[in-house]
Amino acid sequence: MRLPKTPSIATAAAAALLLLALLAPAVAPAASAVRGVPRPSIIAKAIPFPAKRKREMAAYARRHYGIDSHRLRRPRVIVEHYTVNDSVQATFNTFAPDVPDVELHELPGVCAHYVVGKDGRIFQFVPASIMCRHTVGLNHTAIGIEHVGRSDREILENKRQLDASLRLTGWLRCRFEIGPAGVIGHSESLSSPHHRERIARLRTQTHGDWARASMRIYRAKLRAQRC
Repeated sequence: MRLPKTPSIATAAAAALLLLALLAPAVAPAASAVRGVPRPSIIAKAIPFPAKRKREMAAYARRHYGIDSHRLRRPRVIVEHYTVNDSVQATFNTFAPDVPDVELHELPGVCAHYVVGKDGRIFQFVPASIMCRHTVGLNHTAIGIEHVGRSDREILENKRQLDASLRLTGWLRCRFEIGPAGVIGHSESLSSPHHRERIARLRTQTHGDWARASMRIYRAKLRAQRC
C-alpha cells in the first residue's frame, strides 16, 4: 500500500495561516465597536484607585451586598447623575480624594465612572470593571455617569452635552446588553429590580437628581439608538 505523503512543516504553517484568515471576521468586535455602535470619544482622566481603595471597595461590597470583591463584573444598570457644580475639574476634585463621604461617612470615597462636560466632552474617571460608590443599593451592578450641571433640565436643554450623553450611554448599554429600562436616574434607584441593600436604614436612601419625568424624555431619545 502506498501511504500519502506527510505535509511539510511549511505547508502546514501556510494552511494554519489560511485558516486564521478565514476565521478572523468571526472574532467578536472590540469594545470600540459594539454591534455597529461606535465608541464615542472618551478622554482618560483617572482618579487614584490604588490597592487600598480597592480593598475598601471590597469591604464596602461585603457590608452592603454580601459580595467579596471590588470588581463590577456584569453591570445591569446605568445610573444618570448631575454634579451640582460647574466643571469637570471640580467633579474630579470631589472624587479623587479617598476620604469618607459627607453623607454616610464611609470608605472608599464616592466616585462615578464617567462625567460628561457642558461642552460635550466625555471623561472616564474609573474603569467600568471596578465598582464605584455613586448609588446606594446599586453600586454592585451599576455604571455611574455624572453630568456637569445643576439640574436635569439644564442638561436636557444643552444639545452638545445631551448628544454626548446619549452616545456614551447608548454605547455602554449595547456593550453590556442593558435595555433602555435599565438606564435610570438616581431618583429611580429604589424601583430598580436590581436594587439590593443589606443595611436596613439605607434601604430607602436615594437622591433627587434626574427625576422620572426627565428620564422618560431621555429614555425616549435613547430608544431611537438601536444596538
